[in-house]
Amino acid sequence: MHSSTLLACAGLAQLGLAAYSIQDDYSTGFFDKFKYFTGADPTNGTVNYVDQSTAQSKGYTATQNGGFYIGVDHQNTLSGNTGRDSVRLQSTANYKHGLFILDLAHMPASTCGTWPAFWLVGNDGQGWPNTGEIDIIENVNDATFNEMTLHTKDGCSINQNPSSMSSGSKVASTDCYAYANGNQGCSIHASDSKTYGDGFNSAGGGVYATEWTAQGINIWFFSKGSVPSDIGSGSPNPSGWGSPLSSFQGITGVDSYFQDMNIIFDITFCGQWAGAAWGQSATCAQKSSSCVSYVQDSPSDFKDSYWQVNSLKVYQDGGASSQPATNTNTISVAPTTSATVVVPTPTTLIQKAAAVSPPQGAPSPLTDSEFGQGSLGIPDKRRRSGASAMRNAHRERHVRNAGKAHA
Repeated sequence: MHSSTLLACAGLAQLGLAAYSIQDDYSTGFFDKFKYFTGADPTNGTVNYVDQSTAQSKGYTATQNGGFYIGVDHQNTLSGNTGRDSVRLQSTANYKHGLFILDLAHMPASTCGTWPAFWLVGNDGQGWPNTGEIDIIENVNDATFNEMTLHTKDGCSINQNPSSMSSGSKVASTDCYAYANGNQGCSIHASDSKTYGDGFNSAGGGVYATEWTAQGINIWFFSKGSVPSDIGSGSPNPSGWGSPLSSFQGITGVDSYFQDMNIIFDITFCGQWAGAAWGQSATCAQKSSSCVSYVQDSPSDFKDSYWQVNSLKVYQDGGASSQPATNTNTISVAPTTSATVVVPTPTTLIQKAAAVSPPQGAPSPLTDSEFGQGSLGIPDKRRRSGASAMRNAHRERHVRNAGKAHA
């Protein structure tokens, strides 16, 4: 399941030259501008995503402390195959380009078993990964830094040594193609503990600003006390912000890889990343023999697993737009039971986009009935079920055992 990501056509152009004006301010009617996902978690997480009525009545989502709370159940001990109640929100609007500014007072803590993310994903009916994915804030378990990643169709790769990026960030992988290298994506890792989890919260929060234009994608991070004044005044000017936390450079034709993006907040547990990486953290492994048992047996440990949003604003430069999401089916994928991992074609919808051709040896495409029908209509981040190094080949999304995924 963002600081900044840059995808420049020539790989060298600095973004942030546009004059931005507000398009969507989520400060009014925040939760009414999102849909609540209620399907089975496609990442095989130990989670139960609840609807808006349940979330509000149980206090998982609320308008409070001058902002918007998005949290999880931290009171009930669970048993059997029951997942912990949580919330996944997807914006009703989708976007072509924009400057997305998220001001957070708090993000989910660096807690074993958790897998929080704030991300953008394409949703124009072509099927993942044809319209791209931008992971803005994401990591798992007791991680102390943010990982920012792009996932795309074939042809997208980035420079190993970007010309402009925060000195503390590191390019971890360069191929963005979803069917290459187990779908690590092109990923950049921050080194500053203030960018994620406990370190972010201890510093009093901060701002992530993601700029997506036809020339590229930039993601900046500003800790509390260092936020540029033009963000506070509502006249953001990225050209004056300095080097981004992440700078993905070297891709031509950005718009062919990223289209019609929705905004998503979620918090899941265990699954094909946090669960698979459980043994990679000595702290987590000492708490319980398995991620699932820990998540089920330790409700109070998830009290700090929440987003507290001060504001979310989307700005445009006059040449971009947002529109209501038109694809509203849910993805529901049953958990796999074997550790054998293969890279599939996520949906038959992909066949409508000739640009994507899975590598030889990939299983046959998921049928529409296998893929599931429901409320949101996009594939989700599916990671492998086999154990692996947490920060090496862990970013294998949208995978399943052949023949095991079904509605």
